[in-house]
Amino acid sequence: MSIPESQHLAQRLLTYEAVAGENSEPAESAAFRVCAKLRRPLITLAGVAGFRSLLSRALTLARAEAPSLSAVQVAADGSLRGLDELEPQIDKEKARDDGAILIAQLLGLLLTFIGEGLTLRLVQDVWPEAAFDGRVSEKERGKLEHSR
Repeated sequence: MSIPESQHLAQRLLTYEAVAGENSEPAESAAFRVCAKLRRPLITLAGVAGFRSLLSRALTLARAEAPSLSAVQVAADGSLRGLDELEPQIDKEKARDDGAILIAQLLGLLLTFIGEGLTLRLVQDVWPEAAFDGRVSEKERGKLEHSR
């Protein structure tokens, strides 16, 4: 899986979470939800310090492409802080793009450290109802058709 493929996977995760977020109460960003959902299995795999380090590195790399992410911090427990405050300051499309950059960097680091097979397995375990093998799930298809 190359960098463009990790960006594609990041977009797919964000699209999936955007659809799921339409049915949830809090209006938190899709990028925040993706990071939160990846946090538990990655903490199991690498520990809190390992996940925090991985997410911090992804955030540092993402800031080079998306300086608006400078307001975002990784908390001691590995959660993201400041992402929700960022969204009102920039338009929704820019916030989504910046979130995609962060998720793509995180996925890119995972690909480097644990490989494609384990990364895709981890994603499939977190989102078992989603299709990440090039197919578009029914939920995503509805979202994509609705947005046209």
